[in-house]
Amino acid sequence: MKRIYCTLLVCLMGFASFAQEAEPNNQDKFDDFMYRRGNVYRAASGVPGPEYWQNGADYVIEAELDDVNNILKGKLTMTYHNNSPQDLDFVWMYVEQNRFTPDSRGTLTTPIAGNRYSGDTDGGLKISKLAANSGGKESNRYLITDTRMQVFFDKPIAAKGGKGTVSMDFEFKIPQEGMDRMGQYKTKEGVTYSMAQWYPRAAVYDDVVGWNTEPYLGAGEFYVEYGNFDYKVTVPYNYIVVGSGELINPKDVLTKEEVNRLEKAAASDKTVYIISPKEAGNTSVTRPIQNGKLTWHFKMENTRDVAFAAAKNFIWDAAKINLPSGKKAMAQSVYTKESDGDKAWGRSTEYTKASIEHYSKMWYEYPYPNAVNVASNAGGMEYPGVSFCHARSREADLWDVTDHEFGHNWFPMIVGSNERRYAWMDEGFNTFINYYSTVNFNNGEYTSDVAKSRNRVMWFRWSGRESVSTYPDVAKSMNLAYTAYYKPATGLIMLREYILGHDRFDNAFKTYVNKWAFKHPQPSDFYNCMENVAGENLNWFWKGWFVGNGNVNLAVTNVSQYDNDSTIITFANKGDIPMPVVFKVIYDDNSTEIRTLPVEVWQRGNEWKYLLKSPKKVKIVDIDPGRFLPDIDGTDNSWIKEEQK
Repeated sequence: MKRIYCTLLVCLMGFASFAQEAEPNNQDKFDDFMYRRGNVYRAASGVPGPEYWQNGADYVIEAELDDVNNILKGKLTMTYHNNSPQDLDFVWMYVEQNRFTPDSRGTLTTPIAGNRYSGDTDGGLKISKLAANSGGKESNRYLITDTRMQVFFDKPIAAKGGKGTVSMDFEFKIPQEGMDRMGQYKTKEGVTYSMAQWYPRAAVYDDVVGWNTEPYLGAGEFYVEYGNFDYKVTVPYNYIVVGSGELINPKDVLTKEEVNRLEKAAASDKTVYIISPKEAGNTSVTRPIQNGKLTWHFKMENTRDVAFAAAKNFIWDAAKINLPSGKKAMAQSVYTKESDGDKAWGRSTEYTKASIEHYSKMWYEYPYPNAVNVASNAGGMEYPGVSFCHARSREADLWDVTDHEFGHNWFPMIVGSNERRYAWMDEGFNTFINYYSTVNFNNGEYTSDVAKSRNRVMWFRWSGRESVSTYPDVAKSMNLAYTAYYKPATGLIMLREYILGHDRFDNAFKTYVNKWAFKHPQPSDFYNCMENVAGENLNWFWKGWFVGNGNVNLAVTNVSQYDNDSTIITFANKGDIPMPVVFKVIYDDNSTEIRTLPVEVWQRGNEWKYLLKSPKKVKIVDIDPGRFLPDIDGTDNSWIKEEQK
């Protein structure tokens, strides 16, 4: 033993100088980066586990619009379903109209100069007659903290199927500026009310953090439970109301001619007027009564939210949506004369129809009966079955915002991720699918620059950039478009077009959508699902692109003749993120071929020599010929033979 020990010691001393000079490998770039192990609730394969559960909430709501004082009053009964393994002594609800007060957290964290999410500060929600019951005595105890309300029960809601009800009256002043999400749009002939975040609603209780109670500040959007909605909106007789879900009493609130036109639109691929531009605002033609009030009754099933809009002077048109299963839905648009025109909102229904049909065919069938686009004060905001897009949008801008907001019906309305924490899981995924929808629309009428990753290289180089994983309310305003929208979308396009290919990516992504439809996935569920279905360890990609803040920087550094039948091409990874090397070779005879080196060439180091076996002489080597990589230095992506330069 002593002899072996001494020999080993001498050997180690002899190699000491080499150890000091040794370069580390790149193992850390390929290692696990977060806890992604499965359990009975969430399987390691990225799908819901055998004991996955989620709670739910059903709502019955009666609301009335006071257009003189700009107030909405309502009565609500929520039935809460506790499917969790724990008894619940209370439920948390969101009361997001409290954002519009001078001392709300959202107001106090808005910069003095304001931003997109500035809003009115003279509002707030009033609650009265609250009663909670889960089988014990009725409880009236609740606490409101900013945009959250905690409702207590006398007896806990039982685990694994228990129910509790919460009823209350509520009232609030409708903000004019609703943080670019809702509010009032004033026209010559009246006000368009875009109504969202308009009733108290249940926060999510899940198996990851328990109650999700992040306050409503601004950029962070929503995370709410699924359920069934039965809601009524009472308005002065001269108003038209559109809303999420299905209008179940059209004969009570529409003229016979309007009902007939809706039926015609339901069978027409071309847009049909329900209320024409000449008829808009003419109550003698558009209203079944000429005084008093009308109550519009809507229902929607298995949805996380509902929204509605109301105005006296809507133009209203509609057309049929054809779904892959053979089912039909209806695309609708409401707008005023200020927004009308063949280059403006006159094409809104065409855009809505095309968007819904494309996403239904490519990813998952649209589950709701209607898709309604509203010309609004909001620049662009999505709710299940209803979108608010700016009334002044037109041409390519109107297509883009319409397509984007209706794309949100897939993320996060169908796939119910937590927008308040992980904006990239709805905005980024949606921006990704928008690229393909735009390319597909009307033989490429409008172009999309989402895939033009090199257009964004300046931001990727910027020292003030932030990671995709940055929470939306934390991200700097100038970064949010990149962290939530462009960078994750660019990453998914890279994954589909450059790394996995269409078949493997689509199989994995469709599995993710199908398995998590109407459920609550976490980032780890997405990562695990994509890897398991695609059959690829993508730690290096998630870690580098979605969690880290580094960049892609591949290079071809040398091309040299090895012998008469082969050439050595030397590649380098100068960036922080390893990446497969897809490259195009052009020979002296102008023939070409595409070859690919796997990402594993970078596991041991940052240089790789590739032996290209061909008797032909190489004229050009070009990395990423499809230009899908946001390589921060494009000057070294190509090698050109000297005489060709």
